[in-house]
Amino acid sequence: MASSDVKPKSVSLAKKWSEEIENLYRFQQAGYRDETEYKQVKQVSMVDRWPETGYVKKLQRRDNTFYYYNKQRECDDKEVHKVKIYAY
Repeated sequence: MASSDVKPKSVSLAKKWSEEIENLYRFQQAGYRDETEYKQVKQVSMVDRWPETGYVKKLQRRDNTFYYYNKQRECDDKEVHKVKIYAY
């Protein structure tokens, strides 16, 4: 297995909102597990982020359309339990 083809060892569901969960929610909305998979697939070294909050600002989906995100929190409390946290 190549080092650029990293697979997760385990997965769990989020219980409580945090900044990490917010960013995972944004990656998963765009069709990726997390930042690691996004960087692998899109061959990018950096992700566009809001300087004020550090949240993901823009992601390119696999079909090459873009998702644009707000500066504020977008992952509602009712969505938190759907976010998957991958361990490598």
